[in-house]
Amino acid sequence: MATASLAPSRAEVLSLFRSLLRTARNFSDYNLREYTKRRTVDGFRENRDLSDAVSISSAFSKGKSQLEVAKRQVYVYSVCGSGMKNVMEVEDQ
Repeated sequence: MATASLAPSRAEVLSLFRSLLRTARNFSDYNLREYTKRRTVDGFRENRDLSDAVSISSAFSKGKSQLEVAKRQVYVYSVCGSGMKNVMEVEDQ
């Protein structure tokens, strides 16, 4: 499988990054939303110095997998999540 080691383009990597951040915004819970954003940025920073195609392809595949997990979790939390607001989301009264 020669295509498995083919590194994704810069545009594909940026698209994945944006998709992860967009998905993070869909979490209604502040803590989950911020954790997902922070983990996305940290993950991309950790992998920015990768140079060989196999490592880049592997990291990209893991990122796509994490995107699918995050999308499923957004759905699960929207259906089953508690209606309670986080202290960061409560308005001053």
